[in-house]
Amino acid sequence: MTPLPTVLVVDDEVRSQESLRRTLEEDFQVFTASGAAEARAIMEQEVIQVVLTDQRMPDVSGVAFLKEVRRDWPDAVRIIISGYTDSEDIIAGINEAGIYQYLLKPWHSEQLLLTLKRAAELYRLQRENCQLAVELRAAEPLLRGRVESSRQRVKAAFALSNIVRAPDSPMNAVCEQVRRAGRYDVSILLQGESGTGKELLARAIHYASGRADKAFVVENCGALPDTLLESELFGHKRGAFTGAYEERIGLFQQADGGSLFLDEIGETSPAFQVKLLRVLQEGEFRPLGSSRSQTVDVRVIAATNRDLEAEVQAGRFRGDLYYRLATVPLRVPALRERPMDIPLLAASILERAAAGLGRPVKGFAPGVLEHLAAYAWPGNVRELMNEIQRMLVLSDGPYLGAEQLAPPIRQASPTRTGAGGADENTGLRGQVDALEIKLLQETLARHQGNISRAAQELGLSRLGLRSKMQRLGVERPARQDKVEDHD
Repeated sequence: MTPLPTVLVVDDEVRSQESLRRTLEEDFQVFTASGAAEARAIMEQEVIQVVLTDQRMPDVSGVAFLKEVRRDWPDAVRIIISGYTDSEDIIAGINEAGIYQYLLKPWHSEQLLLTLKRAAELYRLQRENCQLAVELRAAEPLLRGRVESSRQRVKAAFALSNIVRAPDSPMNAVCEQVRRAGRYDVSILLQGESGTGKELLARAIHYASGRADKAFVVENCGALPDTLLESELFGHKRGAFTGAYEERIGLFQQADGGSLFLDEIGETSPAFQVKLLRVLQEGEFRPLGSSRSQTVDVRVIAATNRDLEAEVQAGRFRGDLYYRLATVPLRVPALRERPMDIPLLAASILERAAAGLGRPVKGFAPGVLEHLAAYAWPGNVRELMNEIQRMLVLSDGPYLGAEQLAPPIRQASPTRTGAGGADENTGLRGQVDALEIKLLQETLARHQGNISRAAQELGLSRLGLRSKMQRLGVERPARQDKVEDHD
């Protein structure tokens, strides 16, 4: 009999623990803890696949505890459940704790079960993927044809043309830069908030390059301490450190000839940055416990949600490593900077989610897209995906209505005249225009009317920005410095 997946419920309220246990115990082996210390003790003894924790606890917050789980048990899928909708908590959960989903109280039993089942399935797939990698190496001669066919499907799936965006989206400029830079064997640094799709762009870069037929390997640098990260990337010999019972091939070696995506590169320590710089400069590394260096040919694509130039100025990130990584720096705009994309993204996400859940729907009810376009989306596209999946689970009818929206999103919809004159009777196009007007005005003011700098921040050409300003009736603010920007 297949054992039930394991879930650890961390909540300081005993009644809440028991309520969650009753809901989950038919489908999961449930462990409960009243605080972080008790939860850590359980995780040291049991293999926990999913961690479900309350955000507000007396000893330590849910986000703080899940940061420890991410560091010490990175394979466990992390979920926060809370009765509060503080956007700072959501951002911290996504950026720092790497949570899979942020659930709101009062929770719906069907939604909770579906979320945890999907989390357990994600854990299972991650483990199976490691096993399959071993099996594929053994069966390579027999499976080469199938692998090639699969590679072509993956290459087509991650084509730039599949990135959902409107004709006037700032993502168009980013995708054009990716198309141009992807062909050349140079390091690319993707900078942007968590959830904006940096890994999707990294895959598009790889599959648009001459390395598309080789491996694309991913490592989250913020998920591991230095020693484990060094072992993951460079590998180790048997006996190199306590627990090194067998030799391990590092990700640099696995990615030889292909691309290595280093996510959250800004989280690495100065000591580790020195070791990484040597690999980028010399193309060689030394596995832990080995006396011999190995040479590799790897294209590095890095990503961060930090401002690395500011980190360099503050002395927290090495300048020489930054310039090695940022041969081509690309800024990925936040979702709030591309409101014109939200209707298209929402429709695409709904179509895929409905098919995946076997839940046929016709679309969104009137007014829902206006709410979605007005919200700031601190968690970006990832948060939008979670919200639509949640609505899909809670809805019974053929259309997803505004009553299924989370309270912060319902409250974000404009109800009176705002920037650009949008009022409560304005349709979606008018509200999107109002958001664009506000964004253009703020960006131009920040750069004192400098068209070139404003266009660069927005991911537009100067001509594209001028055209948008003319269409929306946005005036260029007076320059204070009188310096020409060659427009």
